[in-house]
Amino acid sequence: MLLWERRKGIVILAIFNRAFLRDFIDRDRKMIKYPFSMAISDVLHHLTSDAKYGLTEEVASDRLAQFGNNQLLETRPKKWSRLLAEQFADPIIYILSAATVLAFLFQDWAEGSAIAVVILITVAIGFFMELQAVRSLESLRQMGQTMARVVRSGKVRGIRDSLLVPGDIILLDVGDIVTADARLLSQENLLVKESALTGESLNIEKKTEPVSQKTPLTSQNNMVFRGTVVTGGTGKAIVTATGMETQLGKIHQMALEATAALTPLEKKLNKLSKRLIVLTLILAVFIMIAGYVQGKELFLMVETALALAVATIPEGLPIVATIALARGMVRLSEKQVIIKSLNAVETLGATNIICTDKTGTLTEDQLRVHTLLCDDRSITGLNTKSMAEMPMDSKSYQEIVMACMLCNDVALADAPVHRDTIDQALIDFASSLGYDPKEAQKNNAELKQLPFNTDRKLMATVNRVHNTYQTYAKGAFESIVACCDTILQENAAQVFNTREAWLEKVDALASQGLRTIAFATKVSEEEPERDTILDNLTFLGVIGFFDPAREDVKHTIEVYKNAGIQVVMMTGDHIGTAKKIACDVGLLTQDGAHQYIAHGVDLAIEPTLDVKTTSTLLNKVVFARVDPEQKLKLIQFFQANNNVVAMIGDGINDVPALRKADIGIAMGIRGTEAAREAADMILKNDKFTAIELAIHQGRVIYHNIRQFVVYLLSSNLAEIVSVGIAALINLPSPLLPLQILFLNLITDIFPALALGLGKGDATLMRSPPRKPDEPILTPDHWYTTLIYGLSISAAVLGITAFGYFTLKLEPGTINNMAFYTLILAQLLNLFNIPKSEGPFIKNEVTTNLWVWSAIALCIFLTFLAATIPEVAEALTIYHLNFDQYMYIVLFAFGSLFMAQIIKRIGNF
Repeated sequence: MLLWERRKGIVILAIFNRAFLRDFIDRDRKMIKYPFSMAISDVLHHLTSDAKYGLTEEVASDRLAQFGNNQLLETRPKKWSRLLAEQFADPIIYILSAATVLAFLFQDWAEGSAIAVVILITVAIGFFMELQAVRSLESLRQMGQTMARVVRSGKVRGIRDSLLVPGDIILLDVGDIVTADARLLSQENLLVKESALTGESLNIEKKTEPVSQKTPLTSQNNMVFRGTVVTGGTGKAIVTATGMETQLGKIHQMALEATAALTPLEKKLNKLSKRLIVLTLILAVFIMIAGYVQGKELFLMVETALALAVATIPEGLPIVATIALARGMVRLSEKQVIIKSLNAVETLGATNIICTDKTGTLTEDQLRVHTLLCDDRSITGLNTKSMAEMPMDSKSYQEIVMACMLCNDVALADAPVHRDTIDQALIDFASSLGYDPKEAQKNNAELKQLPFNTDRKLMATVNRVHNTYQTYAKGAFESIVACCDTILQENAAQVFNTREAWLEKVDALASQGLRTIAFATKVSEEEPERDTILDNLTFLGVIGFFDPAREDVKHTIEVYKNAGIQVVMMTGDHIGTAKKIACDVGLLTQDGAHQYIAHGVDLAIEPTLDVKTTSTLLNKVVFARVDPEQKLKLIQFFQANNNVVAMIGDGINDVPALRKADIGIAMGIRGTEAAREAADMILKNDKFTAIELAIHQGRVIYHNIRQFVVYLLSSNLAEIVSVGIAALINLPSPLLPLQILFLNLITDIFPALALGLGKGDATLMRSPPRKPDEPILTPDHWYTTLIYGLSISAAVLGITAFGYFTLKLEPGTINNMAFYTLILAQLLNLFNIPKSEGPFIKNEVTTNLWVWSAIALCIFLTFLAATIPEVAEALTIYHLNFDQYMYIVLFAFGSLFMAQIIKRIGNF
């Protein structure tokens, strides 16, 4: 089918049957399914490419037309018109709009205009908040938009990465961002940082040999993946997948599908709004029918029903909730926590599961020396030991420290350069013991070096030490041992016949999650030749490394436990590493830890799991070797089991889970741009402990929201009952529609806002999180709302009846007295809000300066409304005498006294 003809060093592909080739490469828009399990020759054959000459421009152009550009799908942001339209899709807006239309139909222009202004304010706030919404997938689309070095027609050239096609031969060097998924053809000491994609914290050593088809993504060492970074060596690879078929593209697709659900607060406010609408319709229809049956004018009853509808809906609720949440955002920003979504603040307070990555979140993301094995000794906790605690009498120990400093590629110059994490950890280890690595390298000049590569899996140097030539080698245990025929034991070289025992020791360290390297040395009178450097080495010992847990994390996790919050680790790292860190930070204890750990290979999360499997998964605390899809499924699983889930992530692999979680949390310093864009919250200082502050603030805000909802609804209930009963028993109307709007916009909003700005109580973090399905108002809250509302209603109806039957006043004067009584009674209602267990004089309300400021402001605004002629006329306000004001004060304080008596008796 294919004829290859080489002319002047250029490969000409003569394709007789292109349709056959296209079907072979692109069946159902899929690339080669398991390139990592195939021999290099088979991959080249299937992709009809050549390792030396690559593709021709003609074939590349043909495949580009077939497969499309090497880009991720772009998502278009919402248009402003759609954002604006969505703001009107709210139950409260529906009922207010209906009230506006009715007001205009009855030619009540002032009332209709006032309600319209309320609608516009509410819509404007929501619109401008939504306008700044995060487009999390945009950074993924832009990621890797770089030039790629590719072999085309036998020549190396640079092309835009979007033009890469399957079968292209690409060249990789240090610092390159890999621009497509590719199978390695050759490599020289190639190291790739894949933490952003897989969660693996260490640089990955690459190779070219095939691996099993069942090999997970984290172990496909003969592949390089789009979005990862080359940190060492060079390589040549053949592109096997581009665009959305890459691993990054698949994650992008999951992120597209992982649409965020409504936050708990949004759900509960919507539910509350629907209840209020039902209540409004019932009351309005009842009042209209009852009044009409009594023979009252239909126009009057419709107007009264309209007033009731306006009174029922707490117009200030969306505004106050927004401002309270925004205030929480400001407070958190002062603590290095950026909140991008207002509702995310409240969601934090309801969170009962925190899913977190390991590397850099629970750990320092910096390798350190932890364990030293030499002379049959095992010294642990080296990161906390001083030179005085080290075996200074051991020659093995002394030689290992010298090897740490001399057999090391870390540049000791002041200028910042790329440094291998293990070499840097060895230098830091020697320095912490009081040694001077720079001086050691200066006094023991390096003469030769065998650089590390993945074939040898070791590094060796020859140094001039005093009058001898000393060879130091470090690397993988099996590679070092293969070069040794003696071991330094009790300060003397002995026959190395304990290899099996040492292998068991190394395996034990690996099972604890430590990465190990072995050391060896030899002394020569003459400088060894390059091909004899590794001959007849003497084994010294082994060092184990670990990425230590952050010191402040353990205390924070203990705080979470006391607050009823479960922390779950989800990592792509080794199960031994995950277990050790989980124990170090207090997630697990060594006893029985295995029953709380799950391995990604054994993880099967299906929509229909039996009760036993579901219970087992919910009890797991650590999930190791999990990929991005499994992280996403775990988030969905926890949510499906009635949990509010926060997800902490920093890499590309975390983006779908960050979007799907009830609240996504990204790292500000270490996090990728994609993760930061997908998250609702960003930790500027990367500190896990900052989440504790955010959760506390979230709980405070929800507590405050609950308080001002009780305040608003009890105040509005008083208006409804007062207007409704007065209409039924033919009393003068205590409130007119515009007066109700004045109350709802002025004397309701500011006190409610003051409650929303309270600092809260530190004991909130010693209580379990509220249940996700718990409404904003529980039955107890509805009961208190009813008591407070009826107490105020009794005062308003009482002064109305007193003015009508006893004082024989005009309806306008009675209306004003009732209006002022309601204003003062509502302000005094603030002091009903704290629980009855605390003192009445000193509590969270009386010590809240915002509350006293709100009371003063409302009284001042009421005074202005009464003294400005135009406003007074619109509100139908008249002049009252001193005695009438005294009656107002008496009845208003009576409502507070009545509510407090009932509250103390009922102990709520």
